[in-house]
Amino acid sequence: MIGKLGQTIAAAFLVGTLALPLPAAEPAGKPIVDNSSNSKSKSKSKSRKKLALSRYRGYAPTYADSVSADDPTYDDPVVRAAAVDALGRYNGSVVAVDPNTGRILTVVNQTVAFSDGYIPCSTIKPTIAIAALEENLISNDTMLKVGRRKYMNLTDALAHSNNVFFEELGRRMGFDTVSKYGRLLGLGELAGYNLAEEHPGSFPTQPPAYGGVARMSSFGEGIQITPLQLAAIAAAFANGGTLYYLQYPHTPEEVQNFEPKVKRELNISNVLPEVREGMLAAVLYGTGRLSYDAGGDETPLGKTGTCDDRTNPSRIGWFVSYADETHPKIALAVLLRGNTRRVKGPTAAQVAGGIYRRLRQQNYFTETAKATPAPSLSAGK
Repeated sequence: MIGKLGQTIAAAFLVGTLALPLPAAEPAGKPIVDNSSNSKSKSKSKSRKKLALSRYRGYAPTYADSVSADDPTYDDPVVRAAAVDALGRYNGSVVAVDPNTGRILTVVNQTVAFSDGYIPCSTIKPTIAIAALEENLISNDTMLKVGRRKYMNLTDALAHSNNVFFEELGRRMGFDTVSKYGRLLGLGELAGYNLAEEHPGSFPTQPPAYGGVARMSSFGEGIQITPLQLAAIAAAFANGGTLYYLQYPHTPEEVQNFEPKVKRELNISNVLPEVREGMLAAVLYGTGRLSYDAGGDETPLGKTGTCDDRTNPSRIGWFVSYADETHPKIALAVLLRGNTRRVKGPTAAQVAGGIYRRLRQQNYFTETAKATPAPSLSAGK
């Protein structure tokens, strides 16, 4: 009905236009053309480009060789190939671990992964959510005001990475409470066991000068986190709350005789479902949806992060993830660095999606499910 009505109106308009007299010819000479709107548009475009260039001047490059300096001898070859392929030309790093044991499966760009760390951006938000839930500050149904006439619950705040929501949680909890849970989940300490090259990142001893505990709770201001630490947290979320020491077997014998080492039990299983729901929502309809593999049965959960790192000048794009919720087999931390707007959390999620897709195509998840024995746990030192 609407289509026919539209066609009738269009036909009538065309007939009316053809019936109008043609305008008188203009005198010969240079035609007068009004380019003012065109000029303004071009001028604005140039101004934006200049602003972007000046803003990111001195930042790390967006594209780089992220693999040639690595020693891949001890990596799982299937996982490494998938990670290298998905990362492509991006300047970044990928750390993949087995969430059921803490075994490192691959470290792509080992120089970056074993560095002093980078600002976590919005990947700090699941940690803040755990803290707020454990402190009974909120439940999954709690609605917080995030705009003049807008309210959100935890699931949507994680899905859409709403800063106002988590700034408010940080203010309500205060610096000491936020710090307690940040350190409980391993921030500011080594994630690995006997990894000589690893650095512990850093965690502030007082609220950061820029934005205080509110910005610390929404962007991770004042915190430096490594891809190893973020992968360890993802593994703990995946397995129900066991924070393993990450171990990197360096011989076939170490792989064969691998024994997990528990750093600590977090006792967060009662609040994890609410956080997982938000991380699943991020993949299904939020900022991490580019990680979704439509052809797979292993639905990933994840959280993006995007911001500027002034300590290590660069734009930062993070994605922390694991697949899947019922029988988790892999946990990922993807980090991108650069000097263009292409460097952002959703792009890091796209890299993770490429990893999941290739592993699924190679039947990695099926084979892993068959081959993985129940881990024997030993207490870490």
